Amino acid sequence: MSSVKANLERLPRSLQAIVLLALVALLLYPLVGSDFYTQMVARMMILGIFAMSLDLLLGVTGLVSLGHAAFFGVAGYALAFLTPQGEAVSLWWTLPVAVAASALAALVIGFFVVRTNGIYFIMVTMAFAQMVFYLFFDNKVLGGSDGIYINFKPDAGLFDLENKKTFYYFTLAMLVLVYVFLRRLLFSPFGRVLAGIRVNEHRMRAMGFGTFGYKLAAFTLAGALAGLAGYLWGAQTGFVNPELMGFHMSAHVIMMVILGGLGNFAGAIGGAFAFEYLLHAAKDLPKLGDYDMGKHWQLTVGVFIVLVVTFAPRGLLGLAERVMRRKEQRDE
Repeated sequence: MSSVKANLERLPRSLQAIVLLALVALLLYPLVGSDFYTQMVARMMILGIFAMSLDLLLGVTGLVSLGHAAFFGVAGYALAFLTPQGEAVSLWWTLPVAVAASALAALVIGFFVVRTNGIYFIMVTMAFAQMVFYLFFDNKVLGGSDGIYINFKPDAGLFDLENKKTFYYFTLAMLVLVYVFLRRLLFSPFGRVLAGIRVNEHRMRAMGFGTFGYKLAAFTLAGALAGLAGYLWGAQTGFVNPELMGFHMSAHVIMMVILGGLGNFAGAIGGAFAFEYLLHAAKDLPKLGDYDMGKHWQLTVGVFIVLVVTFAPRGLLGLAERVMRRKEQRDE
């Protein structure tokens, strides 16, 4: 999956138009959607940020992390610990602190894990994530298995995040900023080195690049962006628990990235939206004879993911690009 052919770094103009239309749809959605679905779309956007953070590792650098949710959860807990019981806390200092906490955790963990490669990297990231998970799960001081409630959304001063539409647009702004930042990073000298590491790390070393430092920087940055998503998740839901750091959360975000398409951050966003919608739709499936499809929704989701990986190895974004290209060829 980390090969050159599995990545779609540059979008054709037809797909760029679709991305712009999707942005317009997100801008207009709160004007027509109910509060429930507005919150659902905001949650999808948060997961889109989370998926983009992992795509920096998985799609760009070629590092498969099974512990990425640890940094997502650390920022959520940071917000919970920084928020007093009886009043809101300022967004403008808690957000940087929470993101810095996730970045620091990623820096410390990354210092050890980026020394490994292949299956060893995968297993070590999962081991560190499980240690973080049980640190919070078994420690009553840190909330234990029950988690911690966040009674107030952060106070932004200039705007009220308690208003669902305001929070929605703030999340959308963060999504767009992260996307633009990562797209510029992808085609910067730093980003091209990361792509080179994905293709052939030994050759990059032979050319004089210190791949350890580059991979550690990418791992830390990915952890910081995952922390941004975790902060927004905690602010929206008003609750954090150790499950945010668990293996299932890390596996879900990997499926989002693969489903959308590796190497292009628009694909990561699309994969997050598609995966969350698929989970929602699969749970509402009717019975088929004696078989309850809604009750066994995991099977439906699993079959869909397998079909996408088999027939669209570049994900839904790559599939759309292939369909558009064939349409253009027929028109010619």
